[in-house]
Amino acid sequence: MDEILKGNLIIIGGAEDKKGEKNILKEVCSKIDKEKDELVIATIATDLPKEVGCEYKNIFENLGVKNINVLNVEDRKDTHKINNIEMIKKASLVFFTGGDQLKITSILGGTPLYDIIHESYEKGCVYVGTSAGASVVSDTMIITGEDEESPKKCTLKMAPGLGLIKNVVIDQHFAQRGRIGRLLVAIAENPESLGIGIDEDTAIVICKEGKFKVIGSGAVYIIDGSSITYTNVSEQNPEEILSMFDIKMHVLKNGDKFNLNIRQPIKEDKQSKNENSGR
Repeated sequence: MDEILKGNLIIIGGAEDKKGEKNILKEVCSKIDKEKDELVIATIATDLPKEVGCEYKNIFENLGVKNINVLNVEDRKDTHKINNIEMIKKASLVFFTGGDQLKITSILGGTPLYDIIHESYEKGCVYVGTSAGASVVSDTMIITGEDEESPKKCTLKMAPGLGLIKNVVIDQHFAQRGRIGRLLVAIAENPESLGIGIDEDTAIVICKEGKFKVIGSGAVYIIDGSSITYTNVSEQNPEEILSMFDIKMHVLKNGDKFNLNIRQPIKEDKQSKNENSGR
């Protein structure tokens, strides 16, 4: 199997707590030296870059981060600007906000800024994405699909993502928007990929070894289609209900861990859990 990822990622299902305990955003800040390192907020996906950038800048400042920049890229010309490229080069953590994931890839794809994003990631920069910023980090992303509907054979639109993580398809706002059907279709069409559905105010923290832990108040759903024995997926009769046999699913909560390399949850015995908690 190809290498799944080369760096560290935090992938958030959207609507993370910004006013209460802010546990997920605190975890984000814990990945850098808040006194010295630079955090970049990338507002490419949103139609309100100034407002969204200002909101996150205030949050991260209140959480103790001293050096914060906002990357405002509104069209492809901005991806050639030296100051934008230098901003990513100097960043220790890049945070992609929500919005429209296709906007991110259509603006960045094939540009100098796209190249430097991959270079910085491979050199150890932490990448974080929430909502649309979560979907875009994978090599294949969902663009549109029916929420709260039974899965249908061929009603999903997908496109290449940034490719920071390989062989997965990520969906966000998962339980809140009833997206199980569209993730099932995504995996029926791409059974070599692992489907990851992430609830709101929930995140997965992935290390470069390909293991992740779940944090937040919701659940994470893993759909593994590698053992599918039958599916009726085709372009014919696209509105027909999807049929699929022998698919595997895991549901994880806060503190649970998963190994992407072997596609298995990481089971900890009670003794190791007690030792890890200091009891």
